Parts: sequence; C-alpha cells; structure tokens
Amino acid sequence: MPLDVCQLPMVGGHPALDLVNTLERGGTSPHDFLSDSAALLRWSIQVGLISDAEADQVDRAWRDEPAAGHAGLAAVRDIREGLHLVLLAAITDPNGETAGDPIAAGAALVALHQRWSGAAARARFVLDSSQVRLVYGAVPAMLVPDRFAEAALGLMVAADLTRVRRCPVLEGGCGWLFLDQTRNGSRRWCRMADCGNAVKARRLTERRRAARPANS
Repeated sequence: MPLDVCQLPMVGGHPALDLVNTLERGGTSPHDFLSDSAALLRWSIQVGLISDAEADQVDRAWRDEPAAGHAGLAAVRDIREGLHLVLLAAITDPNGETAGDPIAAGAALVALHQRWSGAAARARFVLDSSQVRLVYGAVPAMLVPDRFAEAALGLMVAADLTRVRRCPVLEGGCGWLFLDQTRNGSRRWCRMADCGNAVKARRLTERRRAARPANS
C-alpha cells in the first residue's frame, strides 16, 4: 500500500525539491502522492509552506467552490512538472552531459514565469516591524499554488543549481532530487539509509553469488 504523502521523507533540502519528489516517475505507471486537493493541503502544512490557520482558509474556500480546489491541485502539479524539467536540464553527469532536455526546460521556464506572475499579482505588501515584505497567497483559493510558485522561484534564483543531484536511477536509486549541501559535494543518494544501503546490499549479494562457482 503506498505511503500517505505526509509520510514521505523530505530529503530535498528545499520545499520546491520535495514537491518534485511527490511524483514517483519510475516504472510504467508513475504514482502521484498528491492524489487530490485534500492530500495537497495536508502536505502543504507538513512541508511548512502554509500555517494551520491558512489551511483552514483554503479548506473553506475549496469546500465552497470545489472547482477551485481542483484548479489549485492542477496548478501545483504544473509547477512540479515544470520545475522537474528545469532542474533535470541543470544536472550534469560525470561526463558533463545534462540529464534533461534544454528545449523542454526553456518551455517550462516560460510556464513557470507565468505561474509566478499570477502569484505576484495576487501578493500584497505587508509592513512587518521595520521592513516591508511581499506576502504571497492573499487569495485563499489560490494560496497554495501561489506559495509553491514563490518556492519554485526562490529555488531557481537563489540556490546553487550545480548542487542539485538526482538519486542515481541507473545504479538502483529512486530518482529523487536533492540539494547536495556537503562541503565537498560528495552526496550521491537521497538517503543513505534507504537507496544507498539498499544498493550496497544488492551489490554485495551479487558479488557473493558470482563468487560461489569459483569457490566451489
């Protein structure tokens, strides 16, 4: 039975990367952990993008207008897919080749800009002590996708994208994306306790099997 989205480990190092990882892309039938608007709302609280009070506002808006909830979920999924395409194009393998398609990434950037532009148009300035902040999510029905648009922008313009890694699928990893925040840039697995140890155990078993005929 698949995990609930709130049980997913957050390994990305940034909410936008954890969003990308809510879709299992391996295999013939990818599994979407953001299965409906309710799952999206629960996970948005879990990842710290909205507060409990804001979640109540969103829940009321989506219950009053179910179409708005469906639209919010579709918008977040679009942001997730666009960000995935952009980040794959930013990742390079040891041979210096990109993991993604630069043309698809360019189209995704245009779509992400449109999402962010809409979110910025709904944002408002707030005087907070000695500074003014731009607060995204002034419209409850669009609060969740607007916050994710803000998070995606923050990752793309502020993070060092040369530090984005993909858990190595060809070596048995899951394909999740994460920021490598180690000092020497040596992190290879989403979590050593999961993919890293599983791959090591499988390789050890394979070596032992291969050695049996020679030892017999």
